Amino acid sequence: MAEQKTFNEPRLRISKIYTKSGDRGMTSLVNGRRVAKNDARIEAYGTVDELNSALGLAAASVAVLQAETPELNRLGEILLRVQHELFNLGSLLATDPAHMHPKQPRVTPADVAMLEKEIDAMNGELPELTSFVLPGGSRLNAELHVCRTVCRRAERRCYALMQHEEVPPEVLHYLNRLSDALFVWSRWASKTLGNPEVLWNPNRSASANAE
Repeated sequence: MAEQKTFNEPRLRISKIYTKSGDRGMTSLVNGRRVAKNDARIEAYGTVDELNSALGLAAASVAVLQAETPELNRLGEILLRVQHELFNLGSLLATDPAHMHPKQPRVTPADVAMLEKEIDAMNGELPELTSFVLPGGSRLNAELHVCRTVCRRAERRCYALMQHEEVPPEVLHYLNRLSDALFVWSRWASKTLGNPEVLWNPNRSASANAE
């Protein structure tokens, strides 16, 4: 018996990279509707795509570091899964709601629940914070913070879209939880690598030390 799959597999062939169909500032949604390239729906899934690229950079850093710190493999596997989930989320955003196929890829409450489980597990291994943390201390930490801030922007773009078009609530739930997860993962990566966190000190400013 064939394995039952939750979502349809991709059905596309990419043999030509440019089509010139977007030269006048228009593009097509999955269901064929033409919209401007700065349409709120394009802004939403375009920012999700940007987030996926930033995650790929962080995942590449993990791949280099885990040779000496194999514990990072745990994070690497999570980041790869999240990249797939973000593509599923992008598929949802790139389709008009009325044309969504029942088995079209999307994010679901199960994806949100998995992020929450991972947040709780990794946060439980970290010391309590006594101040806000600044991005840095290691390249991987900074990359994960870039992912976090892009994720917050993707969430804002999706909320803007929601003001005048239907957006499933799981989209915002997922992005909101993912930004929290990225914060925890940045701290967890620093701890695993043995890098001290950079804590915010308001008195390390030029104005605080001015005579």
